[in-house]
Amino acid sequence: MSMVLVLAGCGSRAGDDTAAQGSAPAASCVDASGATIKLGFLNSLTGGMAISEKTVSNVLHMAADEINAGGGILGKKIEYVQEDGATDWPTFAEKTEKLLTQDCVAAIFGGWTSSSRKAVKPVVEKNNGLFFYPVQYEGLESSKNIYYTGATTNQQIIPAMDFLKSRGVKTLFLAGSDYVFPRTANAIIKLYAKKLGIQIVGEEYVPLDKDDWTSQVAKIVKAKPDFIFNTINGSSNVGFVKAYYDAGLKAATTPIISVSIAEEEAPAMGHEVTGHYASWNYFQSLKTPTNPKFIKDWKAYPNSSGVTSDPMEAAYISLYLYKALVEKAGSFDVDAVNDAAKKNTITFDAPEGTVTLDGDNHHISKPGHIGQINAQNQFTVVWASDKFIEPDPYLEGYDWFPENIRKQLADAAG
Repeated sequence: MSMVLVLAGCGSRAGDDTAAQGSAPAASCVDASGATIKLGFLNSLTGGMAISEKTVSNVLHMAADEINAGGGILGKKIEYVQEDGATDWPTFAEKTEKLLTQDCVAAIFGGWTSSSRKAVKPVVEKNNGLFFYPVQYEGLESSKNIYYTGATTNQQIIPAMDFLKSRGVKTLFLAGSDYVFPRTANAIIKLYAKKLGIQIVGEEYVPLDKDDWTSQVAKIVKAKPDFIFNTINGSSNVGFVKAYYDAGLKAATTPIISVSIAEEEAPAMGHEVTGHYASWNYFQSLKTPTNPKFIKDWKAYPNSSGVTSDPMEAAYISLYLYKALVEKAGSFDVDAVNDAAKKNTITFDAPEGTVTLDGDNHHISKPGHIGQINAQNQFTVVWASDKFIEPDPYLEGYDWFPENIRKQLADAAG
């Protein structure tokens, strides 16, 4: 499958007429007449992203088991079909097609990288399926066939920059994996940094499947930034952290703030990462009414990683939001579910707090948090937004992000 086909139509907004871009959506083969309903779980269980995505897969299983124990969705037990995206974007597209047209699932849950989501997007739109995406991303996208339960830019990137400004940061170095999320996020960071008076003193990328950061980290040493903004994903972070410490850098003088290293990844870095930071909406250390039970249940679940994290919490949320949508709609039909999203206030008492779904752009409200890694590889919250942040995936409420740049970045992202 060509990348042109895989990335087609990625900048569309929820409610766009997908049929106008090509043929009408295929007829659904979902069978809701029996005692069960099929759902698809699509995660990278092999390849470079398996370090992160295996836990997302497992927590989806836990959520499905919980929902089944409570009577299912509209009285139907979930029968889940697990597929491996294998850290390969054409495979994500092929497995999506299989899940929708052969397994006849009512919805698909999973993905991590923006490249995986962009591979899935045209397939779910063509087949009028539903995809629930659980990870923070670069924004500039919405679709009537996708629900986004991770953060968009104004819920993670902008809070991170606000935190850096509050800490008096003057210079910043950008280090990212070479694909759409880091490239787009860093373009937005550079725009906001200019408004905040923060100078970008370097920008380096390494392919997602590579882990040698030696030459790039040498440039960081030379630039002497106040902070490094890390948009690296997957196991490539291990190579980055190794090169960072091999070069003599340390958290006390050149700290890193990350948007993809969470509780599970921190101890897997191969080096103590105490003192560095991450920007997320959920941390295991959050004090909310629902978080203690979530942590306890996860630790007791078979094959649990033993720690909770933002992406797996967002995946957990996704299945419960789908349940709420279907039950409001009284149907598994995609159009009925989307109609229910628009006509009803859909909320869920999540471990991060009570989230609310925006029925127009299919994102959810989220709190912003900055955590600092402690000696237990947990995060001590050192900054928090004063309220839940409403999703603004196109950054339309920010005067420093002009329409022409918005269009250029959306087009470049696919």
